[in-house]
Amino acid sequence: MDKLIELASTLVSGAFIAVLAAWLTNRSRNRQEQQAEIGALRVQADAMTVAVMELQGAATTSRLLWEGPAERGRTFLLAVLAFTGGAARARIAGGTDTQSGLVGFGRAAELLSRERAVSKQTAAALREPLTRAATAAAPLMRSSDPAVVTATEQLLNALSDVENTARLEAALEAFGRAVNAATAPQLSWWARRRAARTA
Repeated sequence: MDKLIELASTLVSGAFIAVLAAWLTNRSRNRQEQQAEIGALRVQADAMTVAVMELQGAATTSRLLWEGPAERGRTFLLAVLAFTGGAARARIAGGTDTQSGLVGFGRAAELLSRERAVSKQTAAALREPLTRAATAAAPLMRSSDPAVVTATEQLLNALSDVENTARLEAALEAFGRAVNAATAPQLSWWARRRAARTA
């Protein structure tokens, strides 16, 4: 009978140890998976933030180089000078007033055409940072955290109007808050209970 009790207690303690080991192993695996997911989310969020900043910089550069009032004034002045130079050259060569005017308009149109082509190339340069932002957003849109998905959608919507810097900065700030909340360390049950008791 003592042997039977000893065998039963050995089986019970063995079963308890096996259950405890399985529970600890699962908990450790879950924690590692959670840490890997948090690390991946941080990397994806960083890529998105860099892409947004790059797009903002490209848009600002484009605006400064081609869309400001000083730039438009410079283009107008160059067009006037090209018109005047072309007209004067045609007049010197013996052309009539009409011919001089046509040559002047041709020179001005040629200059404006070149300026427009360069402006379009600069605008096309925005496509690459926009593509990078969309690529960085793709994994974030599949996040298990709905707040991250919503913030990413809002950020992509704000990127459609990159000139509206206030909206873009607000969306970027909301995105950062959502990512920080999703990547914050999870408190254990014991720590949450202790925090609730002290609050």
